[in-house]
Amino acid sequence: MLKSCLLFAALIFFTTAGWPLHAQQKEDSVQIRDTTAADTTGANAIVRDSIAKKKYNPKIATFRSALIPGWGQATNRKYWKIPLIYGALGTTTWVFFYNLKTYNLLRTAVKVRYGTAAPNQQIDPSLAGLSTASLVQYRSEFRQNIDYSVLFFLLFWALNIVDANVDANLRTFDVSSDVSMKIRPGLNTANNGPGVSFVFFFKDNHHKVLLPLP
Repeated sequence: MLKSCLLFAALIFFTTAGWPLHAQQKEDSVQIRDTTAADTTGANAIVRDSIAKKKYNPKIATFRSALIPGWGQATNRKYWKIPLIYGALGTTTWVFFYNLKTYNLLRTAVKVRYGTAAPNQQIDPSLAGLSTASLVQYRSEFRQNIDYSVLFFLLFWALNIVDANVDANLRTFDVSSDVSMKIRPGLNTANNGPGVSFVFFFKDNHHKVLLPLP
């Protein structure tokens, strides 16, 4: 049950973090082009583009997220992702300490039942009604749950790093109308039959077609 809940939480975190990526990257691309549109020379445009890429350096965002979760997202100005990251890490942290506390109670109860506990150790009242076999079984299960909670904590931390890296790489990726695609009928050379061709058009800042790909 615990593994299923943690897996579901991981799926929600990963899916939600990437859901509005296309729309936000388009907005970021428009903002970068707006800063370069005012430049009348190609040299100034290149300098502006270089500054924009340096600002969203993937190495910086990755390092910051590895050091402090959410810092890379703040660098990429994706502030809405920070609560998701800390929500996932906070949940797994709570699960870890809950499992650790219950495991210690079960381990003490097993020792008392087998007569190996210290004189001042007693079985917790909430566990007194369980049989010795049940106590041993639950002790093993909660010991496993501790390992799973640590694993998922590290997984969410890694997803935080990957997300910051991908965001920083896509900040300057062109997903605007300067790149277009058309579908045209064509000839399949393999069987000399009808086919479909995908033609891509790349435009400059003045929206002039530079070259269609065959």
